[in-house]
Amino acid sequence: MTKSNALTLINPKSGSLAFKVFNFDDNSPFDHIQRLNYYSLIWIQQGKGSVKADFAEYNFGVNTLFAFAPYQPFMIHENENISGLVLNFHPDFFCIHKHHKEVACNGILFNNIYDPPFVLVDETAQFTFGMLVDQMRSEMQNPALAQYELLVSYLKIFLITASRLKAQQQTEKIPFKTTSKEPFILQDLKDNIEANFKTKHSAGEYAELLNISPKALAKITKSHFNKTLTDLISERIIIEAKRELYLTNKAVKEIAFELGYDDEHYFSRFFKNNAEVSPQMYRETVGFAMVM
Repeated sequence: MTKSNALTLINPKSGSLAFKVFNFDDNSPFDHIQRLNYYSLIWIQQGKGSVKADFAEYNFGVNTLFAFAPYQPFMIHENENISGLVLNFHPDFFCIHKHHKEVACNGILFNNIYDPPFVLVDETAQFTFGMLVDQMRSEMQNPALAQYELLVSYLKIFLITASRLKAQQQTEKIPFKTTSKEPFILQDLKDNIEANFKTKHSAGEYAELLNISPKALAKITKSHFNKTLTDLISERIIIEAKRELYLTNKAVKEIAFELGYDDEHYFSRFFKNNAEVSPQMYRETVGFAMVM
């Protein structure tokens, strides 16, 4: 891996990574399961392969930008030698939840349980991203007054550009055939998960709400999202739990209760099975903390 281009800022209060930019010219940084306690934007500029993320696997090619949230598991396999650029940033450096109104990338770039965790980078975005990264590198190499504010500004533009691009690509997807009932069921499923994930945790409950057999719903869900319905429900619960651990000082027991779990220990096991760390460890390494 090319290391000479790596530039890193460390949070002086915690001693942990705050912001980092580096180039890579092989797959070594990603050839094993990653569970990072910060956001990761990975721009594949050359090569192709596949990525395993959460419960699904996707193929990718040149000029693909991946966006992974803290502790989201992923691993990249290359079919042709990959190279590109990585931006890492900790929520203490820039929290997408706190800045949602400004950037609106949560639910588009990050924490989107229905779409693949990447966006295709067109020529215009390539130019924009390249220019922004050059500005970031220059600022990190020659720090001056208001360095943090400038870097956050560049990062915001990067995220907004990527979010707009992904939103545009989502609307340009090939539409379902009008004779199919599946798109209506899928939209109803999304709406029902969003409305009921705090109280309904089983696949059967959603099949009942949609008046469809569990087997038929399972087949549709797997076909269109490449995930099981249980996976989708679990991901949505975990995203909400992480948000509460990010932004509040609520006790884990209180968060568990709000998400429909009377047993704090059962909820903690559920969280750890999905996030690979306990709720408390997640909070200590990612969540309710001091900003830089």
